[in-house]
Amino acid sequence: MNKNRYRGVIVGAAVAAVAATWAARRASLRWGASDGELAMLLPGDAWLPAPDLQATRAITINAPSPHVWRWIAQLGQNRGGFYTYDWLENLAGCDIHTSDVIVPELRIRAVGDEVKLAPSAALRVVALKEGYHLVLRGAVAGGGTNTPAPYDFTWAFVLTDDTPGITRLIVRERYAYLAGWAPMLAEPVEMVSFLMSQRMLRGIREHAERWTAIEA
Repeated sequence: MNKNRYRGVIVGAAVAAVAATWAARRASLRWGASDGELAMLLPGDAWLPAPDLQATRAITINAPSPHVWRWIAQLGQNRGGFYTYDWLENLAGCDIHTSDVIVPELRIRAVGDEVKLAPSAALRVVALKEGYHLVLRGAVAGGGTNTPAPYDFTWAFVLTDDTPGITRLIVRERYAYLAGWAPMLAEPVEMVSFLMSQRMLRGIREHAERWTAIEA
């Protein structure tokens, strides 16, 4: 293979790798969400009206919205967990133990309630409409330091039920950068968030559908 052809192969492979990475990244930021849901104005958007990074993900759950809401209402390390990969989160020292039952004492009840991601990392409830939406806000710098995070963050959980007995759960994350180096932290955080979020959505669906069938 001559040098020019070799260079062409290398450039072509690099272009293909970049294109594949971009496509995978784009797909991860809208996993399960329709075009309409991507464009939809959701509760919590007003807190960060011009985000630098946004992810909207969704899933269909064959259960009435009240049956889905009760699992969302006990999200948190200090509550019922996140219905994701507990073993993976606990490798990072999060001490999370997902509950397979509804525990009334763990319920999120009001704006201002604390929802922990880990024992020393928490978000606050900034909007809550029972049975419809939950919005959390805050940010974690990471690294076990007290340094303020270089970005602001909202995390919205929204239920829609246009079809009786079937619920759409839409989850939106928004990041607003507060420092020039914010993307270096927020972008890796969001990639990890995709891994955990898609499992969380499926975990909530599994819990809601299983208990709906048991109670039928």
